[in-house]
Amino acid sequence: MKLKRFLLRYYPPGIILEYEKEGLLKTKSMDLLDLTPETNPDELLGEIRRSEPLVTESRADQVKQLILRLQQKQGQKDQPGFCFSKGHTAEILSLCFNTVGNQLVTGSFDHTVAIWDVASGRRVHILTGHRGEISNVQFNWDCSLIVTGSMDKTCKLWEAVSGKCVATLVGHTEEVLDVCFDLRGQLIATASADGTAKVFSSTTHQCLVTLQGHDGEISKICFSPQGSRILTAGSDKTARLWDVQSGVCLQVLEGHSDEIFSCVFNYEGDTVITGSKDNTCRIWY
Repeated sequence: MKLKRFLLRYYPPGIILEYEKEGLLKTKSMDLLDLTPETNPDELLGEIRRSEPLVTESRADQVKQLILRLQQKQGQKDQPGFCFSKGHTAEILSLCFNTVGNQLVTGSFDHTVAIWDVASGRRVHILTGHRGEISNVQFNWDCSLIVTGSMDKTCKLWEAVSGKCVATLVGHTEEVLDVCFDLRGQLIATASADGTAKVFSSTTHQCLVTLQGHDGEISKICFSPQGSRILTAGSDKTARLWDVQSGVCLQVLEGHSDEIFSCVFNYEGDTVITGSKDNTCRIWY
């Protein structure tokens, strides 16, 4: 295994390791759930090095600096709340913080997306171009890009700093109900009322694979933390696990008696939870 880089996760606190194994790029999570501003960073670093072989002596100082950044974030005083009263002209359906926590993106029924500065409550950019209500918005991991899904059957990719639209992702024949990035920000997954999901490259903007199998609209989609699996939930009362590269359905999760509105992996990627209109949640191993 060859370590490529670290990714910092502020909440819950942790460090993501991106590494190469047998020619494949993979990720694993080091959860630091007990970290506090009072934690001794040198002692924690020692524990990490004893349990994680990828953290070698040459990488030790880098990991320590990441621990200190997490502690610095934890020690910051809470910012006062704010209300952006002059922004959207219709309901806000989706919102998302960036991973640093200093910006917020919102998507509205008024067909626009807004980027906000959290500290001041000031609107930084208004993103226009969609011709339908915004169903979902999300930052990528390094806060450089934003993806938006819309009832106009498209997704759009935006530069977070400039607010410029860099690509429109097309191919769905009905409304796009959900969108998400993978952990590395290299892939984008979309879920649609047309009963299909798609995986796009965030760099070439090309559709790489279409996921077909649901009998009805797909309301939710997410990547596993490792990026090798996709989880979808639909109105056909099932959730499905897919292989990202091939688009093959690996497993159908059946048991709910009504449509499923929500689904998510745990941080290890070995457990799934689904939430349904039947008033139940189910945990799948």
